[in-house]
Amino acid sequence: MELGSFESVAMTEAKAEEINRVPTSRKLGEKWGTPQRGEESPNARVLTARIRKQLVSEDQKFELDVALQANPGFTIVFGASGAGKTTLLDCVAGLSTPDQGRIAIGERILLDTCTSTDVSVSRRKVGYVLQDLALFPHLTIRQNVEYGLAHMARGKRRERAGKILAEFHIEDLAERKPKDVSGGERQRAALARTLVTDPEVLLLDEPLAALDAPTKAKILDDLRAWNRVHQIPILYVTHSREEVFALGEHAIVLDRGRLIAEGTPHEVLEAPRQETVAQLAGFENIFDAVVDSLHVERGTMTCRIGSHAVVLETPLVRAEVGSRLRVGIRAGDILLAVSAPVRLSARNIIPGRVVSLEQRDVIVAARVDCGVEMEVHLTLAARDDLMVDAGRQVWLVIKTHSCHLMK
Repeated sequence: MELGSFESVAMTEAKAEEINRVPTSRKLGEKWGTPQRGEESPNARVLTARIRKQLVSEDQKFELDVALQANPGFTIVFGASGAGKTTLLDCVAGLSTPDQGRIAIGERILLDTCTSTDVSVSRRKVGYVLQDLALFPHLTIRQNVEYGLAHMARGKRRERAGKILAEFHIEDLAERKPKDVSGGERQRAALARTLVTDPEVLLLDEPLAALDAPTKAKILDDLRAWNRVHQIPILYVTHSREEVFALGEHAIVLDRGRLIAEGTPHEVLEAPRQETVAQLAGFENIFDAVVDSLHVERGTMTCRIGSHAVVLETPLVRAEVGSRLRVGIRAGDILLAVSAPVRLSARNIIPGRVVSLEQRDVIVAARVDCGVEMEVHLTLAARDDLMVDAGRQVWLVIKTHSCHLMK
């Protein structure tokens, strides 16, 4: 969805209604103040946003309150449903107006509630692609892509559209209608239609969620190639941990309207410091822990979890004996043995008994009672070869650095 030209946008009805309600300026509270010029990034292609917006529905009261900076390249916006991801994008695009805030691309201010500045959607030069691609069904792929270039001469319009169609490898489909091409090809057409107008910021709200992994990967490769040339900030909303690592140069995590973590994907998801982030990052096992002893010379410490019956060796962190923490362990990081293992480098070998098994596609989730109940993931082959079943005596093997300590 290209928002650089209002007349060229194909939108969902709800989004279109929101645009019609967006004022060109709005006098709001002056609580935040206007940043000094020295606070502006010298890079004219950096998106900065400080947004505060309260949303009230019949069943909840929600406030988005975030400040962020997105440099050229991918910034992944990660979080659970209802965290405020789409509201953030809508505010940047101009589809929703913050109660207080300031949004700028370099020195160009799109919104400043303290000075009643609110640039209209049609002048923001922000591209927006949603899950609902909203391609015009009665137009060909070429006509869809050219639609945002109506102000250009026909020859120039055809040349520019042809170039972007080639960059996204759909030039051979130019004369087909959207219904006559695959889902991945429609996604390519939606991106081409948005990018052909040369936006200064691109917003992507889970546009590839319905695609299989190989198709998604090829489209993202083409988008990366396009952005190596154009170098604009891209805010990419996803629920997928795999996409965070595949795309991420920078990741931010939203939870109930607040930015609770940011950094590289590894910093945010592989070594989460907060339980909410750990849950989003796929840590199936999270327990209360009490520091039992410190081993500074080894760079480790021991913690007791559950009712203190289970002792884990974990990485050393700044904590005193008796401190209370939380420890997270991914189910896929736990090995399962059906006989007592010996002479392993892994420091944690915990006996237990299988409580239940649940097949989830090609993965088997085993619940194991070892003083606390842990979830362990097995392949179908491992389950069958080891003859793992409910009631079986097993041993869990956990590396020290698979235990992540959190506040």
